[in-house]
Amino acid sequence: MTPRMIVVTGGAGFIGSNIVARLTAETAYDVVVCDRLETADLAKWRNLAKHAVADLWAPEALFEQLERHAARVEAVVHMGAISSTTEPDADLILKTNFTLSRDLWDWCAMRGVRMIYASSAATYGDGEAGFNDDDDAESLSQLRPLNAYGYSKLLFDQYAVRQADRDRAPPQWAGLKFFNVYGPNEGHKGGMKSVVAQIWPKVAAGETVSLFRSHNPAYPDGGQLRDFVYVDDVVDIVDWLLRSPEVSGVFNAGSGQARSFADLARATFAAAGREPAIDYVDMPEVIRDRYQYFTQARMDRVRAAGFGGQSTPLEEGVRRYVQDFLSKPDPYR
Repeated sequence: MTPRMIVVTGGAGFIGSNIVARLTAETAYDVVVCDRLETADLAKWRNLAKHAVADLWAPEALFEQLERHAARVEAVVHMGAISSTTEPDADLILKTNFTLSRDLWDWCAMRGVRMIYASSAATYGDGEAGFNDDDDAESLSQLRPLNAYGYSKLLFDQYAVRQADRDRAPPQWAGLKFFNVYGPNEGHKGGMKSVVAQIWPKVAAGETVSLFRSHNPAYPDGGQLRDFVYVDDVVDIVDWLLRSPEVSGVFNAGSGQARSFADLARATFAAAGREPAIDYVDMPEVIRDRYQYFTQARMDRVRAAGFGGQSTPLEEGVRRYVQDFLSKPDPYR
């Protein structure tokens, strides 16, 4: 019997390639990646090099290939997006993050294919409305993103909920609001890499690392708080959803605990066996009025739906990332 197929868009990216690593290890499905590998000297192809993917599809051929293989496609795990919160072209962000997602949703609904997609904690804006992942239309309408990226993700969450209310949804659908994810295979992300990855070269060299000063009197320098979550933990949620076709909705994907950037830096030094050396620099003005000083995922709904996985403590997640990947000659999963 020909095996069923799972298509991972953005599968050569950070979270996508970690999902691909998990799915190809299980071998129950043919795993197809839809992504651009870009230039040969970038790291994205290396994110996939250890995993036996069944095929690679160009993004512009996605719907043609989906239609060609429609009888085999079990699920689409849609991680492809413009994820930069500083991308200036709002039209490009909306075309990529909303319009493509909408068309993919409609195809999955028409063909009876399950769909899991990447939403974002950026939908919560400054957090004034809290971080509750209630996915009814009224709750979503209260959110105020701070940038076009967050708006594009919120717009699609609203579309998904509206279509589900009209019985125009895939047989399973789930959006995951990723918080501050860190872990292997993010080397290609440049300035959008996690703080652990950005400061690692200086930590490894025994140099002082720089964090942003706080421009909010309620938070000390380095005391800005984020929900940092190890990538394995969010892959656990995706894996659970694929095994739980009865579960649908929009869910937070975080650790459930806010920790400071200073904590994160100290954990990185500790993983390298070095004493912390941290100084502080002014935050660029371009992001000061759109900066989140606090995020913390409420994980109640996904647990109530049946997810039993446990969050990796910050110090342990950073230790694994540093010792198993960043410090190795081959840092790819």
